[in-house]
Amino acid sequence: MTGMDKLVFRPYKRPNALYRLICFPWAGSNCSFFARWGEIFSSTIEVSVIRLPGRECHAKEPFAKDMTEVINKITSVLLKELQEKPFAFFGHSFGSYVSYALAVHLKEEYGLEPVHLFLSGAYGPQSEYFSLLSKSHEIEDSRILEYLDMLGGVPPEFLQNEQITRHLILTLKQDQKILQTYPFHDIRRKYFTCDVTCFNASDETKQGSEAWLAVTSGDTASYNLPGSHFYLLEPSNETFLIEHITKCIENSDILK
Repeated sequence: MTGMDKLVFRPYKRPNALYRLICFPWAGSNCSFFARWGEIFSSTIEVSVIRLPGRECHAKEPFAKDMTEVINKITSVLLKELQEKPFAFFGHSFGSYVSYALAVHLKEEYGLEPVHLFLSGAYGPQSEYFSLLSKSHEIEDSRILEYLDMLGGVPPEFLQNEQITRHLILTLKQDQKILQTYPFHDIRRKYFTCDVTCFNASDETKQGSEAWLAVTSGDTASYNLPGSHFYLLEPSNETFLIEHITKCIENSDILK
């Protein structure tokens, strides 16, 4: 398996697609949720999912030690493709922060921007929520499991399996450590020109996500969808996301 195949999961290849959508999963998770999007999205969009070291097909590889390593790994395998055709990023929670950091790197080093940056469940870096998120590796394992059970982002049967929960907690803590190695508090004002959309759960309206709208001079929008942090697992919310993301990407000005 090549470096590309390990780091980027693309179960539904569409070489003739006009756009690429790169998805970034939440902390401790894998590609399974976003993998389905490759089939659901229209033929104009090819979906890829980022899978970091330490899980799935490269579970035996060491976890990334910091955000710089994460960004360099992704850039090394995706840069050529991102230079070939318009692309958009969608990240949820931890995935939002990775997608933002990657977008900053691409802008600084290569003058590249996504046509749209979709940030989901992304707590504002100045908020109390983000502070707690970045310190989750310090919390007792039992409390982390209780929190995951409350959020609903993990199937209940997984939380009853000691081997699965042990690896889940390890992966979650390693992902959260990465957040501490990047200066998210220093959000670049009007750094991008691309459009930015934030999706929030209605139960988390005070998470400070509106701060992310300040990073661009492009169009911005924010949507509160019913539910808690993992609102996107609700079929009706997922349908809204897919339809809205498709419309935003296909209506981008890049090909006009």
